[in-house]
Amino acid sequence: MSEPISSNPTSVQKPPADGYLNEPESISAWLIRLVKGILVGIGFILPGLSGGVLAVIFRVYDPIIRFLAKPFHRFGKNVLYFIPIGIGAVIGIVLFSVVVDAAFGRFAAQFICLFIGFVVGTFPSLYRTAGRQGRTTTHWIILAVAAVVIFAIMLIGGQSMIDVTPNWLVWLGSGALIGLGVIVPGMSPSNFLIYFGLYDKMAAGIKDFDFAVIVPLTLGLIVCVLVFAKAAAWAFDHYYAGMYHFILGMVIGSSLAIFPTVVFPTFTASGLAEANLSLPVALIFAIVMFIVGTIASWLFSKLEDKVAIQREAIEAAAS
Repeated sequence: MSEPISSNPTSVQKPPADGYLNEPESISAWLIRLVKGILVGIGFILPGLSGGVLAVIFRVYDPIIRFLAKPFHRFGKNVLYFIPIGIGAVIGIVLFSVVVDAAFGRFAAQFICLFIGFVVGTFPSLYRTAGRQGRTTTHWIILAVAAVVIFAIMLIGGQSMIDVTPNWLVWLGSGALIGLGVIVPGMSPSNFLIYFGLYDKMAAGIKDFDFAVIVPLTLGLIVCVLVFAKAAAWAFDHYYAGMYHFILGMVIGSSLAIFPTVVFPTFTASGLAEANLSLPVALIFAIVMFIVGTIASWLFSKLEDKVAIQREAIEAAAS
């Protein structure tokens, strides 16, 4: 059931900004964050999706932004919290770069449908998070405008392609573009890298551990995130509902834009021939992957809600 529109969003008590550090620690919690990191890492280089979106979906976006904005606040606790996420992100990026030319190249639509399922399955949880401090008509307008704008940008960007010759500065800029995908959920850096003819070269460079690609990519990403993280944290502190509805709109718009730009073209005659699949088999395969992703992320979201309830109980007892 959706929340009623509230005209006084500030009447809802704001949760502590670093409450995630009070979560009960266990091997299962560590492994959950590792899996989150792997999925977010895949999102960084998966065409059509955004690592930032997956970070929001799996509830690590806000902790990442706050840690980067104030890196020395509870530094030890933050490092312990983010170690499995960082390890997982590296695993996701490297492993997916290895298979991108094989499985993903042949079954692009089906793999992307799996990740769209991840988004859909956790959408109710994200919707509740966005309304935690209330909703107004303005927030609905922000959501709608964000969805339309990112949909239009991705639709236009996905219709054509130009070829940019890669060099150190180009990879530095590409890393900054990926960093923007962290700060601005819904923005898919991979779609733009495909547009500039750099995506397959980036994947090959990571797969082959080409440091001429990896080093500038990493530097560009780190610099971009550090520059904009403090601004993002400030915006969340002062405009929580507005920021989350903006993100929610970006998630909706970017997810919808994936279909005409990435999924539907693979169901053409040439796309089916490349995958060596008939249209009915390709459609059933995509639907099954979507259902699997939706159910898996819904179950994951339920587990996350259970952990959140435990954390809130600890915070309530402490206060």
